[in-house]
Amino acid sequence: MSDTSAGTIAGTQAGVQAGTSAGSIAGDLSIAVLIPCYNEASTIGTVVHDFREALPTARVYVYDNNSTDGTALKAMLAGAEVMRERRQGKGHVVRRMFADIEADIYIMADGDGTYSPKDAEELIRILITERADMVVGTRRGVHDDAGRQGHAAGNRLFNVLYRAIFGRDFTDIFSGYRAFSRRFVKSFPAVSGGFEIETEMSVHASRLKLPVTELELDYGRRPEGSHSKLSTYRDGSKILWMFAMLMKETRPFAFFGAISAAFMATSLIFMTPVLISYFETGLVERMPTWVFSLVLMVLSSLMFTAGLILDSVSRARAEQLRIHYMNMPLQGRTTSSATAEAFVEPSAKKRGKSAA
Repeated sequence: MSDTSAGTIAGTQAGVQAGTSAGSIAGDLSIAVLIPCYNEASTIGTVVHDFREALPTARVYVYDNNSTDGTALKAMLAGAEVMRERRQGKGHVVRRMFADIEADIYIMADGDGTYSPKDAEELIRILITERADMVVGTRRGVHDDAGRQGHAAGNRLFNVLYRAIFGRDFTDIFSGYRAFSRRFVKSFPAVSGGFEIETEMSVHASRLKLPVTELELDYGRRPEGSHSKLSTYRDGSKILWMFAMLMKETRPFAFFGAISAAFMATSLIFMTPVLISYFETGLVERMPTWVFSLVLMVLSSLMFTAGLILDSVSRARAEQLRIHYMNMPLQGRTTSSATAEAFVEPSAKKRGKSAA
């Protein structure tokens, strides 16, 4: 064992013996709080202050996305490290944050004050004790109060659609409050540009069958003077388009199979009357309709074949992503057994002693 490894283990064990909690163990695990922001001057100062109070040893990063209301200044005055991403959209900001920041554990939250920084400690504890790569803070009551009825209906629709297409790993794919391991962050090939980035994260985890979990948390309302940047129809259409693209990339056989079935059904609709007439008279009376139906049938066969081929390609890409993910170093979590013990709730420890 190297001196460095011995020192890390010794430091972790010392923390365990001292009865450390999620806040104090940050000396062994570097924690980064990532907050993407666009015109959140009314709330960002409080959010940064509360995160610094909840996780005293964590570094808080605010990425300003072309704000015009003094967001960056207020975040800086509150003690955050402020950086800027000029390309507009949350997806661009998240891609930049994940590329720039080095840490063992990452907490991502919004700057609108709807998520409680006090819950960050619990997200970290679950991430470590369950050896997960992503913990999603699902929003309690978000369907009852999502700002607008359109947002609430969209939340329900897209979550049901996600479970039908990609699996049942998540119940709230749009939550912006998440904890990540380093190897999730550094192996996530972010391509989205806007609010659909959370959907892409969820699909990435489901595709590679990464260990993930959820934690139900209270979801607050925006304070006076803070306004949502979401557009029900514009962002909803972008998310729907992202669903289609991700299905094409991750489940091409199902995607092209559905198109093939649609072509085949249409072909049969046009073909059936022509065939009935042919069997009755021995003549093809509507030649253009017959030719059109045959063209549709050929297209159906092509879509089916494309789905078969691309399914093999998609599996190979998933294997490569999985290998890249497995090659990412765990850094501080190499001492996960000792570290996880420090995150076990005191009541659980007492129960264990009583049983002994």
